[in-house]
Amino acid sequence: MKSSEIRQAFLTFFKSKQHEIVPSAPMVVKNDPTLMFTNAGMNQFKDLFLGNEEVKFNRIADTQKCLRVSGKHNDLEEVGHDTYHHTMFEMLGNWSFGDYFKKEAIQWGWELLTEVFKIEKDNLYVTVFGGDEADNLDKDMEAYNFWKEIIPEDRVLFGSKKDNFWEMGDTGPCGPCSEIHIDIRNEKDKKEVSGRELINMDHPLVIEIWNLVFIEFNRKANGELESLPAKHVDTGMGFERLCMVMQGVQSNYDTDVFQPLIQHIAGLTGKKYGENEKVDIAIRVIADHLRAVSFAIADGQLPSNNGAGYVIRRILRRAVRYGFTFLGVDEPFIYEILDTLSKQLGEVFPEIKQQKDFISKVIFEEEQSFLKTLSIGIKKFEQYKAKSSSIDGAFAFELFDTYGFPIDLTELMAQEKGLKVDLEAFNTELEKQKSRSRNAAQKTTGDWTVIKEGVSLSEFVGYENTEAEVELIKYREVKAKKNTYFEIVLNRTPFYAESGGQVGDTGYLIFGDAKIDIFDTKKDNNLILHYAKEMKELESFSGKAFVNSEKREKIKVNHSATHLIHAALRKVLGTHVEQKGSLVEADRLRFDFSHFSKMTNEEILAVERLVNKKVRENINLSEYRELDIKEAEQMGAMALFGEKYGDKVRVIQFDKDFSTELCGGTHISATGQIGLVKIISEGAIAAGVRRIEAITAEKAEAFYEEKLSLIDQASELLKNPKDLLKSIQSLLKENDSLNKSLNQFKKEKARNLKTDLINSCQEINGINLIRAKVDLDMGSVKDLAFTLNKEVENLVLLLGSESNGKANLTLTISEPLSKDGNLNAGSIIREIAKEIKGGGGGQPHFATAGGTNIQGIDQALKRIEEFLK
Repeated sequence: MKSSEIRQAFLTFFKSKQHEIVPSAPMVVKNDPTLMFTNAGMNQFKDLFLGNEEVKFNRIADTQKCLRVSGKHNDLEEVGHDTYHHTMFEMLGNWSFGDYFKKEAIQWGWELLTEVFKIEKDNLYVTVFGGDEADNLDKDMEAYNFWKEIIPEDRVLFGSKKDNFWEMGDTGPCGPCSEIHIDIRNEKDKKEVSGRELINMDHPLVIEIWNLVFIEFNRKANGELESLPAKHVDTGMGFERLCMVMQGVQSNYDTDVFQPLIQHIAGLTGKKYGENEKVDIAIRVIADHLRAVSFAIADGQLPSNNGAGYVIRRILRRAVRYGFTFLGVDEPFIYEILDTLSKQLGEVFPEIKQQKDFISKVIFEEEQSFLKTLSIGIKKFEQYKAKSSSIDGAFAFELFDTYGFPIDLTELMAQEKGLKVDLEAFNTELEKQKSRSRNAAQKTTGDWTVIKEGVSLSEFVGYENTEAEVELIKYREVKAKKNTYFEIVLNRTPFYAESGGQVGDTGYLIFGDAKIDIFDTKKDNNLILHYAKEMKELESFSGKAFVNSEKREKIKVNHSATHLIHAALRKVLGTHVEQKGSLVEADRLRFDFSHFSKMTNEEILAVERLVNKKVRENINLSEYRELDIKEAEQMGAMALFGEKYGDKVRVIQFDKDFSTELCGGTHISATGQIGLVKIISEGAIAAGVRRIEAITAEKAEAFYEEKLSLIDQASELLKNPKDLLKSIQSLLKENDSLNKSLNQFKKEKARNLKTDLINSCQEINGINLIRAKVDLDMGSVKDLAFTLNKEVENLVLLLGSESNGKANLTLTISEPLSKDGNLNAGSIIREIAKEIKGGGGGQPHFATAGGTNIQGIDQALKRIEEFLK
């Protein structure tokens, strides 16, 4: 079966079992502070497990794009070296929310594998949870007994908590799991060692193929387990592994999921896959990483130097350096493979096909940039002088961390010089970095203190109101590295939680006589969290919530202005412009968009004029809530790639022929309330992505007032000329002429001074010493020193000068004198700089110093003789 047929067979099977087939969620996670990327099929259903969202379908199945770069078996540096681990992969899954449980999950799993996919039953083994004393949990005999009915008992193994008890995190829903493993070794190997002995032993051909998780507990912050009121099923099967089994090969990379990519890479690089292990690893790395990077970019995450963007940049750079090191490619080429990926997966995941040109451009620019960085790193390595027979581990780590050199590349380059790398020191530096990252992200979240049972959802009522009657539902304490705060959940709230680029509201809550200040509002998936620095003792749990309405109004103005700018950019630059990010605050707005060249001043002005024209038209807001997603699309509403939309959406429209967008943010009722929009900057933030920053209303007025005030002041200084610009140009021309005259004067002065200094030269032990205090700026002093060094042999020159109330010393020593090691300008200047109460340094032949004691210059000039005797 082809991979496309395998995927469809899975979905068709579960549709026949009354499962709703849902699309994959974006791989990039937006509203979950615990995750950067979707790393399991269950992530998009987290709120259903936590009870933060009402269950719409009791049974669901899908194929989910996932990304893993850390954790068990998922160290990024290991991907490509084996046959079955990846960064980006598809997870096939089926879920039950309070519906069926272990019996059906086990029966259907077996039915699909053995009857639909016709996998040989004798090649399958299963594991069940073997109990855990610390958690006071018995063996999962319920699952064990179900398995016994369909598979020989000697193929059912009890597993440890590590392998057979699944947990969402340190806290939250969890439960025992049952894994299905397959042995795809040849018959000879199977007879020598039973597959039973190789389960969970990291054998590349005896692998887990499907994990059936039975969620029945909740892990509390204190480590205790409590039973959930409803039991759930969460299963996950690696699509790539399933294809390997179904297509009768012994590597995921030999399936039709990867082979088209692998053959394209081989063709581009002139290599043949399957002949050289290092070449094969490099090709596998590139094929795998292209998938991960492409889907991340398609879902809105661009490569950058922090957070999720850094992860994507790191993955892409690893692919580039493998191509550079093992395939001999020193120019961008990975971007060309995107055509093949688009043909493969464009129908299943249309975002890849729709954004192919944009993704390709981003990858090309990143490749080009990193290859330059690699080149700089190679030069740095060539200049490195080893103090022994090994490369210092700290230097190897600098190459790794700053220039993206994998340690094996550094080792390869070291071997060519007959050197080794101090791997122990390198690993020490690497562990220090990981420790810093762990410590920076560390926080402890307490259990919820539940005030009102049975209510977990917060109703947002903030579109119409900035205050509301509320009830406290629950709260918990969070201890982060630098501070402690509380997360508060209300039954309803006027507070907007940060999302879609709009910052969270601030304000306060009143419960009886107690006032609780709210410094931020965020989402944890669908749960609205109000952040407070303290939680007071409350006599009443019914109260009132008040949003900072003045701040909210400014945010609304900027959010609506962002929509107008987006629409104007598409009118001025073209419909290729798509939003790639935004930030909407009270004082400013930021808008990121796809465009491949710097905007001209004329284009920026055209956008600004069009936006302000729409402001003056005072267009009324048309808002459509709970609109069917298909109806919204028919209206022309622009959706953002990487955003997860439900069946019902909200549409914000300012003139149906100008701006129509899907948006959950807060907005003004008419564009006239914006007042004025001023774009204050435009620039690149990533390959193919530009950023506009703008201000509105009072801030824009203040901007123009400041500019006009500067013009008035300049005009007054120039005696209010009729043509201010012409007067400034004339003044600049005059200043330029005077500067040229001044520079000519300085040169003449230095030439005359040079003659006087040569005449003052005295010989000490065969060394020509010139020392003097001169009235020159530092640039002229340096030029004079270099000129004298060329004209006077065996010269030691010390010049003292004064600049901006500080003392300066400049010391030059002829190269023959500094090379023999007896005279070192850097060492000498540090000693005589004490006379001017300062410090300095430099090279053996040239050094400078600065200090605060101008009176000490004469004594410093006298002391130079000490070093010549």
